[in-house]
Amino acid sequence: QVQLVESGGGLVLPGGSLRLSCAASGSIFSIYNMAWHRQAPGKQRELVAGITSGGSTNYADSVKGRFTISRDNAKNTVYLQMNSLKPEDTAVYYCNADIQRRGSYTSIKYWGQGTQVSVSS
Repeated sequence: QVQLVESGGGLVLPGGSLRLSCAASGSIFSIYNMAWHRQAPGKQRELVAGITSGGSTNYADSVKGRFTISRDNAKNTVYLQMNSLKPEDTAVYYCNADIQRRGSYTSIKYWGQGTQVSVSS
């Protein structure tokens, strides 16, 4: 099996920072695109940031200039540095990754269990 585990969420004041981590483990041959999504209560899940295996990144307009996505291929880990946090950033954050398992010809999207980020005074 392949597993993605997020960490780093919590409660922070407006203007504060958090760094989310998502580590992949299991029978992994290769990891391709990785991304962070979020879902606030009563809203649809939305893409926050993505990063390709080549290092190209993309961000939602609402987080540009504040969030930075990065990856450490040696650790099979993707990060989301979140600065200047706003109450509107409050959501459950999920990582996902396109992963090819050992012995497989194809890649599959895997999702983490989610980590809560709450921005409030």
